[in-house]
Amino acid sequence: MLDPLGGLFWPETGLLAVSDLHLEKGSSNARKGSLLPPWDTHVTLDRLGLLLRRWKPRIVVTLGDSFHDPEGAGRLPKGELERLNAMTAAHRFIWVLGNHDPHPPNGIGGQFVEEFVAHPILFRHEAVARADAGEVVGHHHPKASIPARGGNVSRPCFVVDSRRLMMPAFGAYTGGLDVRNTAIARLFPRGGRVFLLGRDRLFSFAIGQLSG
Repeated sequence: MLDPLGGLFWPETGLLAVSDLHLEKGSSNARKGSLLPPWDTHVTLDRLGLLLRRWKPRIVVTLGDSFHDPEGAGRLPKGELERLNAMTAAHRFIWVLGNHDPHPPNGIGGQFVEEFVAHPILFRHEAVARADAGEVVGHHHPKASIPARGGNVSRPCFVVDSRRLMMPAFGAYTGGLDVRNTAIARLFPRGGRVFLLGRDRLFSFAIGQLSG
């Protein structure tokens, strides 16, 4: 089950997956002199909470880059840290480590792993070119453009073929990479379908139908 908010739910196992939350990206950028409104963590956790209430999962798997940098968890405002740990106490949380957060942070509930397997599906942060069928990944923040009245509309999307599913980035301040970019296209050599995130529904297109 693909959710328009950017999550995946597997009813048989009660598993909810999201990817690339990039919590505390705003505060990370502020330390480098690029000032953004410091609300990205709050907005992202609001959306995550909505998914938890909607699907009531037993297991939550986050597919890496949950924190924007290795110190991100330590910068969480107290209220957001308490809210996140309330979520991890109510559900079994599996944090897959990513390139932005390669080490388990202190003070965050849940289990931190390199990969997670719920047979026959393997959840990891970044796709492996020769992976067996049944790989669910994040990392690339896929997006796609479609024609609309007045021009093209670009939105985050899922990308799917017979071997793997690539998740959209879930974080409020995450950018996107076009699905036709070589970094993504090489992982889907025979094409595939995208599921564009809409307000209340998904819009599905073959990759070849996408606009420039």
